[in-house]
Amino acid sequence: MKRLCCATMLVMLLAGCGPMNTSEGGPAEIHAAAISALRPGSEQTQFGALEFIGGLELSSDNALLGALSAIRFRPDQRQFVSVLDTGHWFTGTIERDENGKLKGVVDARIMPMIDRFGETDAGKGAMDAEGLAFRDNRVLASYEQDHRVDAYPDPGFETSPPDGSIPILIPRKQLRGNRSLETLMIAPQSSPLSGAAVIVAERSLDDQGNMLAAILEGPLKGRFTVRHYDDFDASDGVFLPDGDLLLLERRFDLAHGIGVRIRRIRGDDIRPDAVVDGKVIFQAGSNLQIDNMEGLDAFRAEDGTTHLIMVSDDNHSILQRSLMLEFRLRDEKLVSQK
Repeated sequence: MKRLCCATMLVMLLAGCGPMNTSEGGPAEIHAAAISALRPGSEQTQFGALEFIGGLELSSDNALLGALSAIRFRPDQRQFVSVLDTGHWFTGTIERDENGKLKGVVDARIMPMIDRFGETDAGKGAMDAEGLAFRDNRVLASYEQDHRVDAYPDPGFETSPPDGSIPILIPRKQLRGNRSLETLMIAPQSSPLSGAAVIVAERSLDDQGNMLAAILEGPLKGRFTVRHYDDFDASDGVFLPDGDLLLLERRFDLAHGIGVRIRRIRGDDIRPDAVVDGKVIFQAGSNLQIDNMEGLDAFRAEDGTTHLIMVSDDNHSILQRSLMLEFRLRDEKLVSQK
């Protein structure tokens, strides 16, 4: 009976609380509760290579809020765009308090994503958005189930269908329906990848058990794989200015509970036919203030340090939370945390 109850709870966590009306959209008032400590009751701020700055638990009377799968910040480091795996855009602006910590989200909107046929989708099959990236005057979004990377005009992405797509290079028959194009990043133009879009599958694995991945364009266009171990699956990633990749991974099962980690993968290692791996620079479990962490972005703060912001997918479940957590990246190349 205990095993049955645990299995039922996991199904609720993964499946959420059932269907909703996804055709409507518009402004959303966001309520934010501050998270001052990553480890409850502790003043600890250093966790591997990351220093915890602060966080928010987000909620709204708008039932569409939830299922955050990716987030990207505009150059002003305040305005953001996020995708929800229900097929919605979530945009807004973060506010900070007098100490520079996250305070709230204002000017928020949740809008249905429009497909290439000019339609919105009431289910997850066609519009299960998981990855997000900015490039030039386009917003790129990756989808699982109907595996693809679509390009939307920017500005105008909220009210327009995609005006193009990027071939994903990975044969569709090798991609699992609900474990595919979770991660979409843009490499620095100055790196050997020359600004290419890069994808990593969540848990679509090759014969050696490694995660399928691809460089979609440029001089190093081709497929590679990422080493998969400890039941952590790719959920997002971001390139740093030096070309290294921070890969966000999450673990979400009965045996281990909820977990998250970040691996730093050398940019020079990412090339066709390679099997890449990297140092674990951050890892956290359910004893810390985390949830089903699915989104990650990085930016250079005013003090010159690199800040990371993670967001979680609550699966529209009453048992989970929509979190936004901010960290400062420290001497990440010198720290490994297993």
